[in-house]
Amino acid sequence: MQYRLEQTGLKIVGAKLLRVDKLFGSKHYNHNDEWKEMVGKRNVADCEKFGLDAKDVFGTEDVKRIGEMVDERNADFLASGPVFAIVFEGPNAVAKVRNMVGSTFPDTAPPGTIRGDYGLDSAFSGMIRKRTTYNVIHASGSVDEAVQEIGLWFKPEELIDYKRVHEDLYSY
Repeated sequence: MQYRLEQTGLKIVGAKLLRVDKLFGSKHYNHNDEWKEMVGKRNVADCEKFGLDAKDVFGTEDVKRIGEMVDERNADFLASGPVFAIVFEGPNAVAKVRNMVGSTFPDTAPPGTIRGDYGLDSAFSGMIRKRTTYNVIHASGSVDEAVQEIGLWFKPEELIDYKRVHEDLYSY
């Protein structure tokens, strides 16, 4: 997967394979109340779209609590197995990575994206099983989010500053 991202002109400046616990996962998914309410509303709307009762799926209709549950389920998923943490650098890195990763839900991600090609799950499947959607890969949503997440996952000395041969040719 990382090769596909390198083909966009990005370079790897940090990578490691590790296991994390739920506490670490909750630090990664430490969203504010506004995010929790937005995600809670989206999940209630998805329940309606799928013909599910949000109260049956989440045990509540409180959108903030549903958003909190999504955070908890995401942290559980992050702690469920090994994680390959990787940092890419380059022009428009966040946008390029998000474009290559595809939409959040693998069943709606286009072919040619990482989630579209490798993901098998759906929001519906996650909801009826009372878990998060297993979407294969995480990508930071903004530069600010990337900076926060890189600081959580990597020590400064774990990030390598180097130039590839063609960087001098194109001056970026």
